[in-house]
Amino acid sequence: MLVDSHCHLDFPDFADDLDAIVARAEAAGVGRIVTISTRVRRIDALLGITARFPNVYCSVGTHPHQAKEEDGIAAKELIALTKHPKVVALGEAGLDNFYKDGSPEAQERGFRTHIAAARATGLPLVIHTREADEDCGRILEEEMAKGSFRAVLHCYTGGRDLAMKAIGLGLSISFTGILTFKNSQSIRDIAADLPADRIMVETDAPYLAPGKFRGKRNEPSFVVETAKVLAETRGVSLEEISRQTTENFFKLFDKVPRPDAKAA
Repeated sequence: MLVDSHCHLDFPDFADDLDAIVARAEAAGVGRIVTISTRVRRIDALLGITARFPNVYCSVGTHPHQAKEEDGIAAKELIALTKHPKVVALGEAGLDNFYKDGSPEAQERGFRTHIAAARATGLPLVIHTREADEDCGRILEEEMAKGSFRAVLHCYTGGRDLAMKAIGLGLSISFTGILTFKNSQSIRDIAADLPADRIMVETDAPYLAPGKFRGKRNEPSFVVETAKVLAETRGVSLEEISRQTTENFFKLFDKVPRPDAKAA
């Protein structure tokens, strides 16, 4: 069994064939899917999707691209929304210096607010960080000093220093189809060196289809391709990577029910 720990099933790309997409994921052995929030104000759409599919769960949060749009949402509002049984994480929130269409100040405020909610609820925070290694590392250290919280750096494309800092703070790191790209050797080198109990796989669908499907719309079933490359990178079997990343997922996203022995 594999898990797609991060995708966006509410995006328009999936509107016409969502049932088929979820069915293909199940057929490929993807036993759990987490569809990740980018706007708190659109949580109802995510909850509607999770109601349709027993193995689909969601998060609640504000993507850094929308940080200015949703600036001022309080931690208590996020905490209240996590009471829903299908809301299993906070985020995605964090920092993005690649696109210059957001407010760095609003991004940092939102990031810290989501960390506070994660700390209060015990749920994991899904962190988006792009070309912001230094600031992300600084905020993580400052916030961890205030009290521990759990988190995963999703779609990891940062440097070795941030990866090792995150590991040192007790966080996890997740890889997308970027891991499979020919020019991603530096990411594979980092993936090879991380502790086995801190790694996960995801698609970030509809974006970042792995090499075999490059240029096509990504979908949760394609997480198998990323898992294959992660296994090769770490010198283990696909079965071992599937077992390890799935176990890591359930330990971090511990609100998501594990399958019983027969379902597994």
